[in-house]
Amino acid sequence: MEINDLARTHHAPATPATPATSATAATPAALAELVRRTRGPVLVPGDDGYDTERSGFQRAYRHRPDVIVGAECAGDVVAAVRFARAQGLPVAVQATGHGLSAAICGGLLISTRRMAGVRVDAAARTARVEAGVVWGQVVEAAAPYGLAPLNGSSPGVGVISYTLGGGVGVLARTYGFAADRVRSVDLVTADARLLHITADSDPELFRALLGGGHGLGVVTAMEFGLVPVARLYGGQLVFGGERIDAALAAYLDWTATVPDELTSSLALIAYPDLPQLPEPLRGRYLAQIRIAYTGSAEEGERLVAPLRAVGPRVSDELREMPYADSHTIHRDPSDPHAYDGDNALLSGLDAAALHRVAALTGPDAPVMCVVQLNHLGGAMAKRGGPDEVAGSVGHRDARFALRLLSPLPGAEAGDDLGADTGDELGARMGDGLGADAPDADGPGSGAASSEGPGAALATVRALHAEALAAVAPWRIGRSVNFLFGSHGERPDAAEVARSVHDADEHRRLAGLKAQHDPESVFRFHPSGAAAADRTPVVGTTVHV
Repeated sequence: MEINDLARTHHAPATPATPATSATAATPAALAELVRRTRGPVLVPGDDGYDTERSGFQRAYRHRPDVIVGAECAGDVVAAVRFARAQGLPVAVQATGHGLSAAICGGLLISTRRMAGVRVDAAARTARVEAGVVWGQVVEAAAPYGLAPLNGSSPGVGVISYTLGGGVGVLARTYGFAADRVRSVDLVTADARLLHITADSDPELFRALLGGGHGLGVVTAMEFGLVPVARLYGGQLVFGGERIDAALAAYLDWTATVPDELTSSLALIAYPDLPQLPEPLRGRYLAQIRIAYTGSAEEGERLVAPLRAVGPRVSDELREMPYADSHTIHRDPSDPHAYDGDNALLSGLDAAALHRVAALTGPDAPVMCVVQLNHLGGAMAKRGGPDEVAGSVGHRDARFALRLLSPLPGAEAGDDLGADTGDELGARMGDGLGADAPDADGPGSGAASSEGPGAALATVRALHAEALAAVAPWRIGRSVNFLFGSHGERPDAAEVARSVHDADEHRRLAGLKAQHDPESVFRFHPSGAAAADRTPVVGTTVHV
């Protein structure tokens, strides 16, 4: 029976519920009371819309909760958390599901995608967003005022989780982490209180939320500063396989010379040989250098001259563009797919190590692997934002972030489903791709595509570990924003959790987790692993 129908047929006053590990143990009256107290839908397995509601962008894993609350407002979130506590249920939260790793099995899922309000104050240069807002909405709302948020490369990624993890965006070297611009956070705590948190009202909790906030509660709204950027000089320079070695060396040398106004990354992608792809990409191994420069186009042309000197390009798309087109720089895929990824924050890097990574992950790799090297530093290395409010983003001194991401053939939706067909693959890859790449047979896909999802994951993890070992001399930690997959099941899960922050910050966040969520209601996230070292890291399922 649809849970909303259940509410209509059971009008008895709610009675105190006995703590339970499954919603099936909840009384009809308790479920009916939850429906009565929420504006959005309440769903249980078998209801129409249940499968759609529990599914996110990451299809290697999918939540299987006992109850879903499709929150439409902060009051719905309060009611959901209160119900979960009364029934003894753990809570996960999902907006878009890009960062989903460990899927909840049982428990309660709060889906925030209906909370999509955006308000821009042009005079104050701020935006206030609700929990389900994605970056494309904010870019569109701010553009008419000549303003921009510190968004990431994909317009479909949720604002909240991205920012709680720090947020390395298109303008990161110029303006810092997205977390550095946050002014206030509305938070539903583990005891179901709705709080308005600022640097003045609760400095310690506010600081913890900005870079370590997953698992401290459910963020229902956030206000942050915008920056005066209306246009960019940017795009991609793409080099073919025969010039990749030269492009890698030139890029590393070049990053030591550019100003903070220029943010860039390098991607290595072995494209499958499929007719759905444009001819220039089909079956080729390519190096894409992505550039966003806030200075003039003329100065931008001068700055990129050493890269163009590498030689002829497969494509050269550097141009003046409105900031609203900034998502075209990376052209990240927009369709859901299954993937796993790891990363390393690096104090430096040399060409030999980068060439080793390329050799391991290129066309001869056992599985397809997309490599991205982000140039960090600049404003990200400066603690605190324009209001000098320092968050808890880890390893600000990192010079590079090396990111590895691979598709997981056969793992779509976490069910016993096969990999995508060629037609689906071609439609998803489009004309450029970016940081993520889908399942494929072809260069880099290897034999693992014919194996089960468990074998594919093992192959992917082994490849990623070998590639990251090549940069071990410079490795100082990880970025939580780029951890994709069920890392809580790894033998080194505790190390993964600790690697996101330095030891002192990790202990401080563990203490705050124990203080604000002693029963670990919000346990599906990396920060929760720090709570008295009793819960293994299980990914970033909160606020994604």
